[in-house]
Amino acid sequence: MSLDAATAGLFARTALGHVAREYPHKLDHVLHGDEDAQSPRALHPIFYGSFDWHSCVHGWWSLLTLLRLYPDNPEAAQIVALADDSFTAGNVAGELAYLERPLSAGFERPYGWGWLLYLHLEASRHVDREWARQLEPLARVFAERFASYLPKLTYPIRVGTHYNTAFGLVLALEWAQRFDAALADTIHGWAVAKFSGDRDCQAWEPGGDEFLSPALIEALCMARMLPAAEFAGWFHAFLPRILERQPTALFTPATVSDRSDGKIAHLDGLNLSRAWCWRSIAAMLPELLRGIALESADEHLASALPHVTGDYMGEHWLASFAILAMVSEPKP
Repeated sequence: MSLDAATAGLFARTALGHVAREYPHKLDHVLHGDEDAQSPRALHPIFYGSFDWHSCVHGWWSLLTLLRLYPDNPEAAQIVALADDSFTAGNVAGELAYLERPLSAGFERPYGWGWLLYLHLEASRHVDREWARQLEPLARVFAERFASYLPKLTYPIRVGTHYNTAFGLVLALEWAQRFDAALADTIHGWAVAKFSGDRDCQAWEPGGDEFLSPALIEALCMARMLPAAEFAGWFHAFLPRILERQPTALFTPATVSDRSDGKIAHLDGLNLSRAWCWRSIAAMLPELLRGIALESADEHLASALPHVTGDYMGEHWLASFAILAMVSEPKP
């Protein structure tokens, strides 16, 4: 399954419908007094939509990615106009001001950090626009936060939600390889040091509200860090029973019982992110394993793709993970 113009149009219309939709909204916000009780738009002049800040960031990543891949789709002009109005020096200054507030150092760490860098990387591919130049100050702040955070992070955070370390590093590394060689080295060194000794992963997943596979996102992270031959050896030690399709959980799409429940709807994202991971690592696996990985990717994608739109609890974010699963982003 690959992205086509019709599906891209559906995803674009969906994202256009939520990146500037302020409510309902879930703030990640520390109040220091009554004066800090402000609206999402007042706090975040760009990323006030999509139910929460990080979903708005990767909603914008979806729009710019779809614009690049399908510039002749009918939604293109609306995407350009909205981006021009949103990515301005004044709005970026407002986002930066929020990051400078007391107790904002850990804001959106590391999920939103990685997605903001990934958005800036995508914006840089639109060379005829000013979007990357406008967003670069934000990207630089989050790059500095990664650089100061990783040396003090003694243990990886392995949950299947926003706090997962490996996911943030996958996105951040691709940005850093183009824009910040020192950060790329820091990410590479940290990931190899923390993950290279992992063996015989049991993959006790999914948790009931997870949208990432802790096992497969770690594997994808290491696939981005290691040469293909070295990765194949690491992967065999990490998941040694793939030929037997074990652990079973990694080959079984999650069941989603209630898509109106925002946490349970995360499981559609799990299926999409597993498809992305399996597809991404398949090319680096021996031929016997490659087919198994691609087959599992297709099964997970087929399970979730019909549910990307339909209920706002999933609709405000799932398209980003569907796009990750359906297209291979170019290296910078």
